[in-house]
Amino acid sequence: MSDLRLLGLSGSLRRESNNTALLRTLQDSMPADIELSVKTLHGIPLYDQDLENRGTPRAVVELRVEIAASDGLVICSPEYNCGMPGVLKNALDWASRPASASPMKGKPVLIVTSSPAFTGGVRAQAHLREVLTGMLARVIVWPQVVIAGVHGKVQNGRVADETTVQFLHEAVGGLAAEISLLRRSLA
Repeated sequence: MSDLRLLGLSGSLRRESNNTALLRTLQDSMPADIELSVKTLHGIPLYDQDLENRGTPRAVVELRVEIAASDGLVICSPEYNCGMPGVLKNALDWASRPASASPMKGKPVLIVTSSPAFTGGVRAQAHLREVLTGMLARVIVWPQVVIAGVHGKVQNGRVADETTVQFLHEAVGGLAAEISLLRRSLA
């Protein structure tokens, strides 16, 4: 039984996604007291309030339930055109509803961005931070995790670069510390 349940969301739909590989690597190597479930965003329809008014789609309900059941999120995103991918923004829009009772409200979130470029997706990082702050999520400010040259660090669906794996583990440690602090403040 794990003490900490994290949900990893991949901002990429590609079968060979580097961001999903980052999450799968973490999932395979978490300590016994931390469980990380990985979720892709396949099947989430485009946000449409008319659709929501007729009944929230099942894939969205499942996403909200998984977010609510987690102690924190690890969001891994590529950078598309200086920001996060539309599929991720769309999923976050669904997750933010209803605003007064969103499962994102107060949820600790670690942002990880990656790119083949030397910038590591830093602009997507800023975009995600802004959107998550608007959703009242509790964004972890340290460490800021940007992974440059990610295409050379992933092999066979997992991160092969040990320095990157260690960096990711330290970042999850920061998220775990934030969750622990939050738990103590609420006790």
